[in-house]
Amino acid sequence: MAPSPDHPIPHDLSRWKGRERAFLIGAPLAIVPALGFLPAVTFLIVLPRIAHGRAIGLVVVPACALMSSLGLWKLALGAVQKPWGLFNALSVGALVVLLVIAGYTGLFLALMTLKL
Repeated sequence: MAPSPDHPIPHDLSRWKGRERAFLIGAPLAIVPALGFLPAVTFLIVLPRIAHGRAIGLVVVPACALMSSLGLWKLALGAVQKPWGLFNALSVGALVVLLVIAGYTGLFLALMTLKL
């Protein structure tokens, strides 16, 4: 029996939901810790501005790295799945944003080491 045009095939629907889930979970998990990494390193480890900043930084920085790597994994899986669609393009866009964040973070950390 052929599926009707009004009802999508359940397998295709679950595939799209998986891509949507990968993007909606992966993008915040990758981008938010990446945005917080540079301030955490700068103000908690390199130039601690609060009491026990280095101890807090030794917990926060690996947590940011772990969450960001999990989000990056989800985004990468969502970006390469076939057939191509909207969530593939959104995942690739989020990966480009993450690449820009990683670029300026590396640049600022390099400049910080030259200045110290």
